[in-house]
Amino acid sequence: MNLSFWRALRRDRFFQLLLLTGVGLSLCVPFAPRAWPAAVDWHTIITLSGLMLLTKGVELSGYFDVLGRRMARRFATQRRLAMFMVLAAALLSTFLTNDVALFIVVPLTLTLRKLCAIPVNRLIIFEALAVNAGSLLTPVGNPQNILLWGRSGLSFVGFIGQMVPLAAVMMLTLLALCGFCFADRALTYHTGARSPVWQPRLVWSCLGLYLVFLTALELKQELWGLAAVAVAFLLLARRVVFSVDWTLLLVFIAMFIDVHLLTQLPVLQAVPDRVETLSAPGLWLSAIGLSQAIGNVPATILLLNYVPPTPLLAWAVNVGGFGLLPGSLANVIALRMANDRRIWWRFHLYSLPMLAWAAAVGYGLLRLVDAGL
Repeated sequence: MNLSFWRALRRDRFFQLLLLTGVGLSLCVPFAPRAWPAAVDWHTIITLSGLMLLTKGVELSGYFDVLGRRMARRFATQRRLAMFMVLAAALLSTFLTNDVALFIVVPLTLTLRKLCAIPVNRLIIFEALAVNAGSLLTPVGNPQNILLWGRSGLSFVGFIGQMVPLAAVMMLTLLALCGFCFADRALTYHTGARSPVWQPRLVWSCLGLYLVFLTALELKQELWGLAAVAVAFLLLARRVVFSVDWTLLLVFIAMFIDVHLLTQLPVLQAVPDRVETLSAPGLWLSAIGLSQAIGNVPATILLLNYVPPTPLLAWAVNVGGFGLLPGSLANVIALRMANDRRIWWRFHLYSLPMLAWAAAVGYGLLRLVDAGL
């Protein structure tokens, strides 16, 4: 992992941008490196580590090749395949969370590239948008909903009922856009694609370890769960541990520290005092804008200290997952897994219009719901 790890860091422009941003912010706020480790959400880092190991295990087992070949033969056109992958990503995100859904669908999408000619980057972008749209429906779809649900006092079904209108509009919009952006032409298969050879033993081991890891997360013993998964792979298939893109964890750590430094800026220190006096449109735009700057999960944590967990706040921070890359951690995960520099700017060609649409239509729809129409 040594040389490849450092080479990956040297090529990682996004990580370098985060470092430069951190240095710049450090010049504008009190310099307190001892506080930086506390700014990192280590639960998220540990959870991501376990999921990365498990997903890489399934990928190296060859099972994605088998599944990808079956899917490529089942869907005759690019449009049908794209719509299936977008719907699958959205559905998985409703109960597995948006991050976990991406760890399943993005590696599968990359495998499909080896079997047939599809616009992979565009499909991964749509999958990132899909998990943001799908995950907003349920209390366990993403971290901000877990926080909001815990504070709201609503039942599981009650929370879903509150989010259904926004989720429906965003998914219908995404499917319509998907139909427009993917051609209804027959899939072209690569003639050199070999029949897949896979390792059932490794796949079943990954499934068992996934259950172990989920149990550890449920028992708040995530570190022990990660240790169990890592040791198991070192014994069963060591190459899994050394094939994971560990630089992704550094990207997330740098993001958490940058967000911490950003919230220390004097201009943001004054935000909480003004939030309580905001009108409904003001809170809507503030929550979305704050999500764009620091991410929708930190924005939710910050705003819940000053405003109740109303449907307006829940809708706004979920809308904030669209738009700029930092709006949702799922955006970063999807684009990093694509491993293509061109995808970073192309993502915004789709996500920024989606943000504008969601912000405008979402607020209008919220007003109609509040009016009982």
